[in-house]
Amino acid sequence: MFKLKGIAAVATAIAMLLPISAQASDKSYKLVLAAESGDRNSVNGKAVASWASMIKEKSKGRMKVNVFYQGELGGQQEMFDQLVKGNIHMMLTWPQTSYDKRIVVNYIPYLVLDWDDAIKSYSQDGWLRKIMDPVYKDIGLKYFGPFPEGFGGIGTKGRYATSVEKAKGIKVRSQPIFPLPQTVQAMGFEAVPIDWAEVYTSIQTGVVDGDSSNVIYWDYEYFRDQLNYFVQSSHNFASYSLLMNGATWDKMDAEDRGIIESAAQAVIEQQFKNAKAEDDKWVAAAQKAGIKYIVPTPQEKGAWVERVRKTVWPQIEKELGSEIMTQVRTNASTPK
Repeated sequence: MFKLKGIAAVATAIAMLLPISAQASDKSYKLVLAAESGDRNSVNGKAVASWASMIKEKSKGRMKVNVFYQGELGGQQEMFDQLVKGNIHMMLTWPQTSYDKRIVVNYIPYLVLDWDDAIKSYSQDGWLRKIMDPVYKDIGLKYFGPFPEGFGGIGTKGRYATSVEKAKGIKVRSQPIFPLPQTVQAMGFEAVPIDWAEVYTSIQTGVVDGDSSNVIYWDYEYFRDQLNYFVQSSHNFASYSLLMNGATWDKMDAEDRGIIESAAQAVIEQQFKNAKAEDDKWVAAAQKAGIKYIVPTPQEKGAWVERVRKTVWPQIEKELGSEIMTQVRTNASTPK
């Protein structure tokens, strides 16, 4: 697992800060782009490398982007802090809710229930985009759009569960982001919030019995020697975000903004085309490696949807307010 290097590593990595003023498109830039998770050979790693490469090409080399991968600049919250401060200029990340609780919209459980609903909701013209744009702007970030992975599940060793009753006594790691621990808890599991850097050791030593809310790629790639089962509960649609520090964005002229945004949109569009096929590929790889892949019956999934929406959505409404939750309830997928 990767080693946390701290804020000092971020400062050291940035050899040249963005010029104070960018009034013309002949300015040179040296930007820092980070992937919160995933090494250079992962989907995330390849995506940020592609984003950087397109920026350099479109600017004819004026805009150089230094790319950093998981663990090289710190942990999840620390890196997000540095993005908001402007020490990291661009990032592919699961946004943290510490700055604005409305970011919780990204993590509402059982919001969309299949790929068709997800694509319509999370795409450039989707209803979720209209909610998220002003939230990120208020934090001081430029939001380019979502980077979808697929539907999350529950990876465990020893035993698995497809119902609240069967889940009792099974401890699973949850991302320390509201409302993901609350969601897993409502599904009957014992949720233990743990940072990504500590997940492998926690499973290995028995602190938890597995991982939750990730697509199967992460459980296969990092924990396949520890896990026996993956239940495709699909309780969350796992989606990263492509973001940029707002002050950095504001200093650029229209042409340079266009270079960065068009490259970001190309990355996003490619991921929307590839995400389901990529997820299917890792399902097959996990099965080949001996992980049993379990899909709950419609009745089992329906019971989880009903319980989570009844239990967790009111908690979310307290954070988001009734106006946003009215939009959520109006647009959320209808169980079939």
